[in-house]
Amino acid sequence: MAAEASSGARLRARAAQVVAAVASDGASLATRLPGALAGLPPAERGLMQQLCYGSLRFGLRYRAVLARLLSRPLKARDADLEALLWVGLYQIDALNLPSHAAVHETVAACPMIGKGWARGLVNGVLRGVLREPDMLDAQRMTDPVARHAHPAWFIDQVRRDWPEHWEAILAANNRQAPMTLRVNRRHMDRAAYAELLEAQGMSSRPAPHTDLGLILERPTAVDQLPGFAEGWASVQDSAAQLAAPLLDAAPGMRVLDACAAPGGKTAHLLERTDDLDLLALDVDPDRLRRVTETLERLGLTARTGCADLARPQDWHDGRPFDRILLDAPCSATGVIRRHPDIKLLRRPDDIPALAARQRELLETAWGLLAPGGVLLYATCSILRAENQHVIDTFLADHREAVAEHLDVPWGQPAGAGRQILPGADDADGFFFARLRRQPEP
Repeated sequence: MAAEASSGARLRARAAQVVAAVASDGASLATRLPGALAGLPPAERGLMQQLCYGSLRFGLRYRAVLARLLSRPLKARDADLEALLWVGLYQIDALNLPSHAAVHETVAACPMIGKGWARGLVNGVLRGVLREPDMLDAQRMTDPVARHAHPAWFIDQVRRDWPEHWEAILAANNRQAPMTLRVNRRHMDRAAYAELLEAQGMSSRPAPHTDLGLILERPTAVDQLPGFAEGWASVQDSAAQLAAPLLDAAPGMRVLDACAAPGGKTAHLLERTDDLDLLALDVDPDRLRRVTETLERLGLTARTGCADLARPQDWHDGRPFDRILLDAPCSATGVIRRHPDIKLLRRPDDIPALAARQRELLETAWGLLAPGGVLLYATCSILRAENQHVIDTFLADHREAVAEHLDVPWGQPAGAGRQILPGADDADGFFFARLRRQPEP
């Protein structure tokens, strides 16, 4: 039993270190979690991920609970201790673990983060919550930050942008996102792949508004998916799967995927349409490598380039594109349910800077589009400053730009585009606007 307890304590200590790196040091979960998972037995990897994701998802709520329970605030140098308390509270709050084990293992983790002196404090806090579990009941909390587990600035902004939907958006962000697949039509259709999944005990259902999407009943490791290594399917949210059909590229067209990494939309374009002259561009060499790896797994071919879209003089050959997909860098506020660290990492002053960058990229991309061509502007943000307002400003400045009406059964009207809100039809939050360049008179 001692060995088991030590293993459980080490796991919780490791989770606390990841959570502290995000909450205190500003690291992203995507950069810190893989290293923490390395070397863990498969049976422990799932719990490690749950502890990190869940603690960050509800950390702002747990911070408010701790403010009530602690006689004095923790010092800044004890950020790792606060993170360990979040890990402990999450176990009590959301995981179906024996409560005594959750407390014991979390207390035992204190020395492993250099906080052996805090064992009594951690034990007292967690047992206090066990005695009064209503402390974790969001419906009893009057403070909006604690109730919704989101920063105040974000709650206020979402409430202004989506006054009829803001509570549903915040609630959706606090739910775990499903694992959604895109079947590669070059190998089989959706129904055939669903049968393969079912034969391996994996239930799925069609993703609404897609012709190739499947939502798994339970997430699984990709190497357990039938034919994944052979390119039969990819992991891609159903909202992201709407981009390629909206761009509507035809054989022989010259296409630019302007901010292509990690390559899911690039691949979908190539899977849908033969004989595309497609350039996948990204400014980050490491992320561009992921595009190449994705295409290789799927057996697809495209030209790739590591360059800044905003500096076409460094990479463009002067020939215009018939179709441009601009999946612009954004706040990622539509994918918080997949990346809960965004709640802690994003700041209100990030938004004007991002919107300025989006306008710059849109202006540059537009200059590369052929007359009669189509540009699809997309973000995984739900904030109007990055979506509707960017497009409205652009249209006001460009008489030759026409926003095409998206006659679709999904999303909310958002100026000249459509906004999918997080959780709607089990999809991520996404914005799309389709712009056509009128030919010269």
